[in-house]
Amino acid sequence: MTTTVITGIGELVTNDPARAEQGGLLGLLTDAAVVVEGRRIAWVGPAADAPDADVQVDAGGRAVIPGFVDSHSHLVFAGDRSAEFEARMTGQPYTAGGIRTTVARTRAATDEQLTSHVARLVAEMRTQGTTTVEIKSGYGLSVHDEARSLAVARQFTDETTFLGAHVVPADTTPEDYVALVTGPMLAAAAPHARWIDVFCEDGAFDVDQARAILQAGTDSGLRGRLHANQLTYGGGVRLACELGLVAVDHCTFLADADVDALVSSGTIATLLPGVEFSTRQPYPDARGLLDAGVRVALASDCNPGSCFTSSMALCIALAVREMRMSPAEALHAATATGAAALDRDDVGVLAPGKAADLVLLDAPSHVHLAYRPGVPLVAGVWQAGRPVVGTPGWSG
Repeated sequence: MTTTVITGIGELVTNDPARAEQGGLLGLLTDAAVVVEGRRIAWVGPAADAPDADVQVDAGGRAVIPGFVDSHSHLVFAGDRSAEFEARMTGQPYTAGGIRTTVARTRAATDEQLTSHVARLVAEMRTQGTTTVEIKSGYGLSVHDEARSLAVARQFTDETTFLGAHVVPADTTPEDYVALVTGPMLAAAAPHARWIDVFCEDGAFDVDQARAILQAGTDSGLRGRLHANQLTYGGGVRLACELGLVAVDHCTFLADADVDALVSSGTIATLLPGVEFSTRQPYPDARGLLDAGVRVALASDCNPGSCFTSSMALCIALAVREMRMSPAEALHAATATGAAALDRDDVGVLAPGKAADLVLLDAPSHVHLAYRPGVPLVAGVWQAGRPVVGTPGWSG
């Protein structure tokens, strides 16, 4: 099996807990090297100690970080809601009702059109450094369209999530729709999904409905996720903690009891600052959560309505500027803790035995992700041990 040594790394972010004592939260190494063998990392350490390899690649003194892990996205959709965004920017508040607009267009799209659209967005994410992405359904809201949305998503990732419980369609009652979601729709969706999710919010599904839907998913072998406390205070975050979910997403409006529940349960709070940027809602209190001992992840929530960005670097910059995270905390949240939010320990970390998913930045350190917002700093991306963005040599 061919081995490749990447040398000339000015700053290497490993996220390896074994290196935390000297390298801090990010397990930083300077003047470092990485050896890749097949799809995995074989060795990490000082460049002077690097073992021989079949191929040598020069990073030219640039920084190398783990590939971003985007643990929350909605990529299977058709249509455009830029008019809705424009309306919000001129003073109209965001509500969940626009989801139904996308549902109509997604149902009308062919499988080929949906697949092509997801492929474009995944490629867009990859060029910006995202190497692991979770993709939800939720714009079909019928047995047929939810199942085919997940079948499309599964072509691009193993981290697929059944979100039939996004909103209640206009042509049914909440009671009848919950019965559909937990019955025929779940049966059709489960073969294509790893996770099940619910939009637990005013105007969508209440706590009791969310509990029933998540329990049905568990009974069908799916892991639970939850949208909660995005639009107002509510019981969604505490439900996620009560059920022991690995993560709960949004967490914009939190009471002290919610924070206490997150601390005691160990449930990760996945924050989605692109949403607040796109809706002008208040940003979540990341600083307060971290100081309280809550684990925080960052994700894009790429979707056509409330946040149409695929840039994890933008999310990092917003988290630093608007949510008072340090650059190190934000990068860790977008990589290692994002992986933990997917119950993964093979990505988001650059250490022997882990996936060889790494990103070369055209910058001397990870701080530039927040320091230079909006600048395309990704010079190269390796995914599963091979270069997928940038030239294989990287030097120059």
